[in-house]
Amino acid sequence: MVIFYVYNFVHINIMFAGRAMEFIRVGEKLLNLTKIEETIRKILHLRQLGMSQQEVASKLQLDRTFISRLETMGAVRRGGRMGLMAFPVANKEELVAMANSLGIEQQLILSDQERWQLVEGKSGLDFFNQLMVVIEQFRCCELVLVFCSAKWKRLAEALLDCEVLAVEIGSTPISGDVYVNPKELEKLLEPFISG
Repeated sequence: MVIFYVYNFVHINIMFAGRAMEFIRVGEKLLNLTKIEETIRKILHLRQLGMSQQEVASKLQLDRTFISRLETMGAVRRGGRMGLMAFPVANKEELVAMANSLGIEQQLILSDQERWQLVEGKSGLDFFNQLMVVIEQFRCCELVLVFCSAKWKRLAEALLDCEVLAVEIGSTPISGDVYVNPKELEKLLEPFISG
């Protein structure tokens, strides 16, 4: 039995023998999105098994540069700089030690008191300039992990030109220090630092 689900003239979903297939029209071509997705998953699986890009390309009759570009497109961390922002935290020293041991190059880890000291006695322009320096330093990272309130999470995602993993540690505004479990931090970062 064949079931057609037509969303518009260029996007079609078909159920055939219990299997979903999705098609889109691009110009004169009808593309099978399901086949494309399956092929990409197969490429990545073979690469995970240790096959070289050339071996995978030969096996699947593809161009090696396609595989290279696919991996580049999806890369989150290629050995580049990593950053950690965490504020306001109760265990700053513990997190700094953990970040250093994991090779996290850029860090902004502040207690609630330190966070307020950044603003005290400064003009708005001085604070703004200091903030711009911090943003510039973190924009050099490929990945930044941010432990903060929801408001700062949205700001980090908007201002940093990199992959941002944000963990909300409290409602805006957070008053007082929050304990961040270093074991959870390490587990969260494990996929990005191993390998």
